[in-house]
Amino acid sequence: MENRRHLKCILICSLTAVTIIIIYLSEISEPFSAPLARKFSTSKSSVSSSAVDPGPYHVAYPRNYKFIMDETPTCKTTTPFLIVIIPVAPNEEATRNAIRNTWGKEKVVLDQLVETLFIIGLPGGHDAEQQQEKLKQENERHHDLIQSNFQDSYHNLTIKTMLMLEWLVQHCAEASFVLKVDSDVLLNVKNLVELLLDPNTAKQNYMTGLVWWHSPVLRNPFNKFYMPKYVIPESEYPPYPLGMAYVMSLDLPRKILDVSPQIKAIFIEDAYLGMCLKRLGISPTDPPEETMFLVNPQHPLSSCSLSKVIAVMTTDISQMQRYWWMIRRGARCPDLSGSQEHFGHRVSPLSIFGL
Repeated sequence: MENRRHLKCILICSLTAVTIIIIYLSEISEPFSAPLARKFSTSKSSVSSSAVDPGPYHVAYPRNYKFIMDETPTCKTTTPFLIVIIPVAPNEEATRNAIRNTWGKEKVVLDQLVETLFIIGLPGGHDAEQQQEKLKQENERHHDLIQSNFQDSYHNLTIKTMLMLEWLVQHCAEASFVLKVDSDVLLNVKNLVELLLDPNTAKQNYMTGLVWWHSPVLRNPFNKFYMPKYVIPESEYPPYPLGMAYVMSLDLPRKILDVSPQIKAIFIEDAYLGMCLKRLGISPTDPPEETMFLVNPQHPLSSCSLSKVIAVMTTDISQMQRYWWMIRRGARCPDLSGSQEHFGHRVSPLSIFGL
């Protein structure tokens, strides 16, 4: 009898301890930036700690996100030919400044107006409030930040991209093209504008970049791009331009947004756009030369390479700055018959995914 009472006491104490631990963990599991998210949430459907978790392979889109920073004059008092939008982490001010001081400051190219903007979500971490204040001050200086009230993270890049399309639809009906480009990519703005002005370049239903035509759906659960069959049963994704840099005509954002509610958004941003394009019956277009978009090239690149490239992935800020100066000084190919110049290389999707 005494043993039973002893065991009962142990059981009750254990259950009480477990309950306390669970309550404690639920309290501390709220993201450090949750107060910031609540601050900018304006409705029950906005980002909040009570939102349904979409799971590891999907993202919470569509949802009633709000733009909380949007003071740029782009498309409001100007009508650009080309809008360049860079998704970047909130804390990467040094990267934004490097772009502002290099290719991002090229505003009139071949008599065409080019505008460069950055899109961000909410900062995270213990200093989220301080980061947000710094972003506000930065935008007061440059007026080139677009911010929405979703949690900024690599996993949420699809959300960031879809909100970029929403912003374009709301503000930029008169523009011609938009380029989405990663923050570690050097952009040769002149070569891009030349391509878009070419009479052979379509003005509608147009999307180009480094197109993956047979990108495999990876089934290795240890790969960060793993996708189970119950999410994507097909063995290949529809064709899509690699997310490092792709350009589209300004009729496409609305069309993509129109079909997106029919396709549950996965966290692989560029593949998801390919899924939307397939639903629309639109195929991406290969660039005229495969050397125009280079991912993971063999550095250093030659002057000849840089004279032909549109977008190339770089390893750090200093390399991007150095390449931009080479282009500014007149990068060109030597007029030597039989000369062999290195243009980087077009890699397969498998090598990008670490296979």
